[in-house]
Amino acid sequence: MGKPGRSHWNAHSCPALGRCPAVGGCDETHMQERLTRCGKCFADSMRKVDVWNWCNLSEFIVYYEDLTNCTRVQSSAAGCHWPNPPAQTFIVGIHRRFFANCTMDRARWEDPPEEVLIPLIALPVLLTVAVAGLVVWRSKHAGQLL
Repeated sequence: MGKPGRSHWNAHSCPALGRCPAVGGCDETHMQERLTRCGKCFADSMRKVDVWNWCNLSEFIVYYEDLTNCTRVQSSAAGCHWPNPPAQTFIVGIHRRFFANCTMDRARWEDPPEEVLIPLIALPVLLTVAVAGLVVWRSKHAGQLL
């Protein structure tokens, strides 16, 4: 499937806002309900992306941006600041659901075998000693030509 265009939903249209923010502050229960709607919209959008492309950010970045904006708007609509721990937990859940198999292959560094390592260490040490010896010898015999 090709790269997505602008999503069919956004933070304002997909989850119906329904009510105003709580006057007394953050209504976490209401925010969780709203975030669930954001997650449903994201899941619907991700169905357009082939599963084997879920680890390719360029295939779903528009949908992910919409999810982020949705969580921000819905948190604010519930009278909560953003980011906040429940919203972060929600987003981590989304990551576990959709991106659990998207691990970064990191190279595991290990020392080369001794047959390679010893010459790589010994050669510069021996060259340094040889050049230092040559400099000392040359300084003692500065008046003589080679």
